[in-house]
Amino acid sequence: MTSKQVLLIQGHPDTSAHHLCHALAAAYASGAQEGGHVVRSLIVAELDFALLRSQKAWEDSELPAGLQQAQDDIRWAQHIVLFFPLWLGDMPALLKGFLEQVARPGFAFEREGGSTAFTKKGLTGRSARVVVTMGMPALLYRWYFRAHSVKSLERNILGFAGIAPVHETLIGMVGNFKAGDAERWLGKLRRLGLKAQ
Repeated sequence: MTSKQVLLIQGHPDTSAHHLCHALAAAYASGAQEGGHVVRSLIVAELDFALLRSQKAWEDSELPAGLQQAQDDIRWAQHIVLFFPLWLGDMPALLKGFLEQVARPGFAFEREGGSTAFTKKGLTGRSARVVVTMGMPALLYRWYFRAHSVKSLERNILGFAGIAPVHETLIGMVGNFKAGDAERWLGKLRRLGLKAQ
């Protein structure tokens, strides 16, 4: 098996406690390292950046100094794994704000001929996995709600930048786990990490 450069992006905004998202990321990292892959981790809640408030700021302002390493890590990665809890049907605002900051023109994409309609994807050659925890049943989210926020992330952010393929791991009913449920999911994430999938 070929070694991969793997970046884990922890999108849980709460650093005051250890959450399932943190345990899942640790399990994935353990498996990836056992599989001979090179792993870097990025914890969004520990980064210092402001939210963008205008298109002009997104296009013309300087990237916050604290996010340069994040862009470097994304550029370095061959496989990216994002972890976050579903909050109000979507990713937490802090993670969305982070993605808005790093996915800027000149990094996530290049405009061709100055046009906003035609762009060259800036992050091709990378794959990704999105790991989402939620209180509702994952099947309900996937089939009734059509996994709308995850699909939007895959299409409008990751796919727009050229990251493909993107796979999903949706973990539901996390507040009502029965004995052994957490261990089974941690085992699954470790196995995914082993193969850097």
